[in-house]
Amino acid sequence: MPLQRLAVFVAALWWGGLSALSFLAVPLLFATLGSPAVAGPVAAKIFSLQCWAGLLLGLALLLILRRWRGEGASIATAALTTLGFVLFAMLLALVQEFGVAQNIVTARASGGNLRLWHAAGTAMVLGQWLCAGAVLWRLSAPRTPSA
Repeated sequence: MPLQRLAVFVAALWWGGLSALSFLAVPLLFATLGSPAVAGPVAAKIFSLQCWAGLLLGLALLLILRRWRGEGASIATAALTTLGFVLFAMLLALVQEFGVAQNIVTARASGGNLRLWHAAGTAMVLGQWLCAGAVLWRLSAPRTPSA
C-alpha cells in the first residue's frame, strides 16, 4: 500500500508540473513579457527543465512500480499498459529535448519552418501531459481488497 501511494504522489507531481508549466507559466510568460524574442528563450528553458523532470519522475515511477511488483503485486495487463504510458511519455520527452528543441533553435536562426517545429513541440508536450494523466488516473483508481 505505501508504494501505491508513493506512485500516485509521483504521478500527480508529474502531471501537475506539466499542467502548471505548459498551460499556465509559459502562456503567462508570453502575455507578460510581450515580445516573443524575450519570452521564447525563457520558455525554452522551462520546457527543457520540464523534460528532464519528466524523465526523472518517469524513472522514479518505473522503479516504484518494479518494486511494488516485487512485493507480490501481480503484473496484470492493466499494469503493463500503465508502464507503457510511462515509457511513451519519457520517449516523447527525449524526442522533444534532443530533436524538436534543436530544430526550433535552428529554424529560428536560419529562417526554417518554425511553425512546423513549434507544432511538433506542442504535440510532444500534449502527449506527455496525456500520458502522465493516464498514469495518474490508472494509479489512483480504487483497488479492491484481495481475499
